[in-house]
Formats: sequence, structure tokens, C-alpha cells
Amino acid sequence: MIPLRRKILLKSFKLFDLLVMVFAFGLATAVVHYRFDLISFEQFLSMRIKIINFVLFMGFLIVWHIIFSAFRLYHSRRLSTRWEEVSDIIRASSLGSMVIFIASLLLKLVMITPGLILAFWVGSSGLTILGRFVLRYTLKSFRLRGRNLRHMLIVGTNPRAIQFAHKIESKPELGYRLIGFVDDGYAENGEFKKSGYALVASFNDFSTFLRDHVVDEVVISLPMKSLYDKASRIVNLCEEQGVIVRFLSNMFNLKLGLSKVDQFEDDSVVTVTTGAMKGFPILVKRAMDFIASLILLTILAPIFFVIALLIKLTSPGTAFFVQERIGLNKRRFRLYKFRTMVPGAEKKLPELEDLNEVSGPVFKIKNDPRITWIGKFLRKTSVDELPQLINVLKGDMSLVGPRPLPVRDYEGFDQDWHRRRFSVRPGITCLWQIDGRSNTSFDKWMELDMEYIDNWSLGLDLKILVRTIPAVLKGSGAA
Repeated sequence: MIPLRRKILLKSFKLFDLLVMVFAFGLATAVVHYRFDLISFEQFLSMRIKIINFVLFMGFLIVWHIIFSAFRLYHSRRLSTRWEEVSDIIRASSLGSMVIFIASLLLKLVMITPGLILAFWVGSSGLTILGRFVLRYTLKSFRLRGRNLRHMLIVGTNPRAIQFAHKIESKPELGYRLIGFVDDGYAENGEFKKSGYALVASFNDFSTFLRDHVVDEVVISLPMKSLYDKASRIVNLCEEQGVIVRFLSNMFNLKLGLSKVDQFEDDSVVTVTTGAMKGFPILVKRAMDFIASLILLTILAPIFFVIALLIKLTSPGTAFFVQERIGLNKRRFRLYKFRTMVPGAEKKLPELEDLNEVSGPVFKIKNDPRITWIGKFLRKTSVDELPQLINVLKGDMSLVGPRPLPVRDYEGFDQDWHRRRFSVRPGITCLWQIDGRSNTSFDKWMELDMEYIDNWSLGLDLKILVRTIPAVLKGSGAA
């Protein structure tokens, strides 16, 4: 059962979000129409509200509320970061704004323009985020004063449970009071005895303790293989009494994977992912790739024509080199480059294997006899890579990401951790490109790819793109 104070708080924030939506929409309408002289301010104030417009606006309010609820913005956010909440608010307001804009097109509402929707989105997102920040600051002040506390009970006394308890106690602003642990056979657990925490009940006494004490949340940290039946019984007891249950999702001692719980119909699904590429920023990355590649291909079209003509005039064969490469999750795609070698160069590779100058499965030699004289220039300046903008536009690649490898190189991998580089979309440039390129050993190359995957952000992509320019101009390590 939800406490009365929490019910009031939830109702207040639902009302606040709706008022923000109304205010942001009204402000955007007034500013956009008055700023661009679509309507005078006096005319705006004197407009009569038609019943049909009122009904439509109430429909928008209902949709707005449904979307915000779907993004779980009215659930407890004690254990989530402020930036996770900001991300959810932006995604919810973006979807809500898009729904309003599409509805305005279908219903031919001439007053709702793209500029108005943009102003509304900025205003509604900003004010909602500001409201959440104020709430977090207010609740933090109350909790540090011993108010608005939730009593937590941890089931299990293993090292993971103790570590979780330390984390909770290190953040008093979250408002949790740890009341103790539940377990059997704790006398043999020396680490738990040293921790100084109290064992308040055994598994058999758990139901009695739950009846007689204030318990808001129960956190289960038990080995599922050996204690599944006991964990299931504890969950059932908490469910009967309306007590919140949380699981420490790292049940499999993951070293790199991050887990997230989603709801699919009646099932809770735990998803394990590696790396930092997830959520709304991925959509932004793809949008940036599409727009940038489209613009660059348009601007560079004359240069493409000149380079293709020079290749055709100086060497027999096609102007473009097309090769099958390994992409996202090992999907195969056709990569485009300007041809820099003589026709049939791939068939001559076995003859040159003994001259390979790099470690690992990749093949590189500085003075490759298969490269044409114009090919040397194209490689030195990295101009041969420009046609890969077509792959970026198609979605096979990104502007920034681990370099796509030929099938031959992939089949030579002998360590599975190298294959994690295929968990993200390959790119034209990455950390390897700006940190030595062909002079970098294969193992270092793979480590740089893992570093990029684990620390990815839109800011890192922009930094790599900026640093790629001087690296290309210097031509250091190019081959």
C-alpha cells in the first residue's frame, strides 16, 4: 500500500507536469506567433476558445500524462541518478511533442507550426527537469534531517550483500535506514561477522519479523542456484504484505555487463549489455551520422568524380573497391573505398603473407607492391576512405567506431574478448586512427577499441572527429 504522503506527492507531481505542459504550450504559442507577426499580442489575448479546441487540448493532456507514466516518471527514483531521470524526461517530452505535431498535421491545426513545437519542447523539457531537480534537492534536505526515510532489510550475508549495504550507507541523501540482514548459517561467514552488521532474522523467522517490524523494502542477494526456493518464498511473503522487493541483478558475477530490468507483458526481463552505447544518445548518434554523411556526400560529389576519373586514367579496372566486411554483431556488408591497388590484388595476398609486418590476424606492409602510384597518395591522405560515407548513410557504419575488418582478418581472431568490438557499429575513424594507426600493435588496437566502447559518449565522438583531422593531415601511420 502506498503511504498517504507519497500519494499526495505523486498526485502533486502529476498535476505539476500537466500545468507545465499547459504553461509551456501557451508560452510557446504566444512567443512564436507574436515574434513572427503571425498574430498580434492583442489578438492572441482576445481569441475565443472553441469547444472543439478545448476537447483537443484535453486530449493532448491525457496523451502527455500517459507518455510520462509509460516512461516511469512517477515511480520511485531513489536509486536512479539525476541524469537517468533527465534522459527519461527528454525522451518522454520528445515523444509527446512529436505526437502533438503529427496530430496537428492530421487535424490541420494551422496554429501549431514546427517552430511552435520546438519552443514547446524546449520549454516543457526544461521546466520539468527543473521541477525534478528542485524535488531531489528538497527530498535530500529532508532525508539528511532524518525525514522521509525508508527502512531496508537485506536478505543474504554474502560479500555482494555487504558491499551493497556499504554503498547504501555511503549515500544518506537516498533516505534509506538499514535495519539488518536475514540469513541462515551466518556463524560460518567470517566476513559478515567482521562487518559489524546485525543479523535480525533467519529464513524461518522472516515472516514473523516482517509482521512485527517496519520494513519498506527488502533487497534479495542470494545465490539463485542453491537458494531459489527460499528466495521465492521470501518474495511471496513480501508480495502478500505489500512490501517492495529488489534484486541485486548481478546474479552471474558479471565483469563487464550491465543489467537492466524491463517489463514485457506479465514478465520482468533482465537484460545484460556491455559498453556504454545505449538509450536516447544512440538515436542522436545515428541522426548525426545520417545528416553529416548526406551533407558531405553532396559537397564532395565533384571531388569523387575527379578522383574516380584519375584512378580510371592511371590504372585498368574499376574506380571503386568493394569488399565484404564484418559489421554490427558480425553482420556482413559491402564496404566501399576508392581502389588503391592493381586489379586482382586480393588473389596475390597469399604470396605476400610472409612479409606481414604487424602482429595478429591483420595484414599490413609498408611498401605493398600491389599499391598503384595514385593509390599511395590516396592512402597517405586517407582520401580512399571517403566512399565509406555511403556506408554511413546506409547505416552499415558510423562516422566514429571500431574499423570494420575483412572476413579474412576476423577468421584469424584467436581470443573471444577481441570480438566484443563487433557489439557496436563500425566506423570510419576511432581512437586507433588518432593514436598511431598502422604503427599500433594489434593488441593495442583492440584495447583502444574496448576503451572506446566502454567510455562512449557523444562528446567522445566529437573529440575523435576533431582529432582525426590533424592526424589525417600529418599522414602519420597511414598505410
